[in-house]
Amino acid sequence: MNKKLEQSISNSLKSSTAEFQDVKVTDVESDFVNLDEHFNGSAKIFHNPSVAVLYEQALAHETGSAITSTGALVTRSGVKTGRSPKDKRIVQEPSSINDIWWGPVNIPLDDLSFMINRERAIDYLNTQEKLFVIDGYGGWDPKYRIKVRVICTLAYHALFMHNMLIRPTKQELKTFGEPDYTIYNAGQFPANRFTKGMSSSTSVSLDFHRKEMVILGTQYAGEMKKGILTIMMYLMPKMGVLPLHSSCNEGKEGDVTLFFGLSGTGKTTLSADINRKLIGDDEHVWTDEGVFNIEGGCYAKCIDLSREKEPEIFDAIRFGSVLENVVYNENNRQVDYTNTSVTENTRCAYPLEFIPNTKFPALGPHPKNIIMLTCDAFGILPPVSKLNPNQVMYHFIQGYTAKVAGTEMGVTEPTATFSSCYGEPFIVWHPTKYAEMLAAKLHQHKATAWLINTGWTGGSHGVGSRIKLQYTRAIIDAIHSGELEKQPTEQMEVFGFHVPKSCPNVPSEILMPKNTWSDKEKFTQTLHKLAKLFIENFKKYQEKTTSDVLAAGPVL
Repeated sequence: MNKKLEQSISNSLKSSTAEFQDVKVTDVESDFVNLDEHFNGSAKIFHNPSVAVLYEQALAHETGSAITSTGALVTRSGVKTGRSPKDKRIVQEPSSINDIWWGPVNIPLDDLSFMINRERAIDYLNTQEKLFVIDGYGGWDPKYRIKVRVICTLAYHALFMHNMLIRPTKQELKTFGEPDYTIYNAGQFPANRFTKGMSSSTSVSLDFHRKEMVILGTQYAGEMKKGILTIMMYLMPKMGVLPLHSSCNEGKEGDVTLFFGLSGTGKTTLSADINRKLIGDDEHVWTDEGVFNIEGGCYAKCIDLSREKEPEIFDAIRFGSVLENVVYNENNRQVDYTNTSVTENTRCAYPLEFIPNTKFPALGPHPKNIIMLTCDAFGILPPVSKLNPNQVMYHFIQGYTAKVAGTEMGVTEPTATFSSCYGEPFIVWHPTKYAEMLAAKLHQHKATAWLINTGWTGGSHGVGSRIKLQYTRAIIDAIHSGELEKQPTEQMEVFGFHVPKSCPNVPSEILMPKNTWSDKEKFTQTLHKLAKLFIENFKKYQEKTTSDVLAAGPVL
């Protein structure tokens, strides 16, 4: 990363507290919300209010709000406790129609239906006694960042986006001007299910021409965060840079590592390394100068959270943080992170600066290592493999992990999960575009790619055991020190991975999966079963991939 750029941003941060300006309450007759003749004119706008004001508003007016023993704001997101990907739509319009990977991920919506939803949302916003408007940036590099304005009815949503967007300095707020993108969040009001293109009363729709996002029928705050990622997933490739759904950290020598992984693979846990600076936990862009974080905060899962396992995240849950859908003791206000009676998807949103070893500004030089994480419940993939360029593209496009299915009649079986580019719900272009850009970056900057399995060894789930976290950490330490790259490798059958024969502080016998299975015949059967799942899933991409990338997958 350009040192001059880092210093410029750092000086800007130091010149201000980077806290939003004090609350400014104005009449709603402004450019924030388009009025219609039925508007009663009595609404007030809280424009970039302080955290304290947002707490007061939430506690006074929003059901389910409370303060925990550590000072965090507890909230409830209503019926929806997670994203609604089947209700996500993108407007099919001339400027972007040929860029988008249309299908089950990016479902088209016509302009008329979008405008009906937009008017429905704005009409609802115009009936409210008060509105919250939050201005912030997406992207730490000023060359690529976008200005975002969020208009919402809940203080909880405003605080969430205050944390997740990059907070402008006081001077930047004075000159903020018009936003590049606007989010109209009328999530308390449903979409009309009879509007063409609607699949339910929930609608999350995005128009790249109007540069607007409209939310109806869901109060889950994560829709806004992932909406920004979707926008960046579209815009950045048009600017020749690569957006990534990944975490990122930097070592003392300036060596950067990107971590890809789906839920349950350990992405957040493994990137939060006390010996390395955290650049970000979820969304980044790789440019010609280096990498930068898209966000100003973190959105961490809270299920089974403890200070012993994840002290940095545990201690970040304090005044200013937003806790979603957790259960707490009403007397002492202590949160029970093991209680999933509301949802397993309990979450906390907090500013980056709440993590003590975060790097500011959140930019770094070109990555030296790329780590793709998978939790393979089949027990087939090695704890670590070194990938060649074609394997990188193949496995990046696949985005594989495996989860343990719910118990039925006392039987559990692993189920494969594939999510292109390790973030399929948020990608806009065809997956091969991102994969080709990643391969080019790896080649240009001589970065090394690894596939790490944090799942099972010695058998599938129910027979084998989970790979010890201490071994996974030792593998990552060996990657960062350069020791693992020095080790000789042997090729694994079917998948063709190059598996290191040894790794410091890791038993050599677990490195090749077949060695850990007592039932070799069962291993071969499971190996072939998993390979067939890979082959079948890749069929939907193979028309746009080269024969070399196709050959990098498993071969039966």
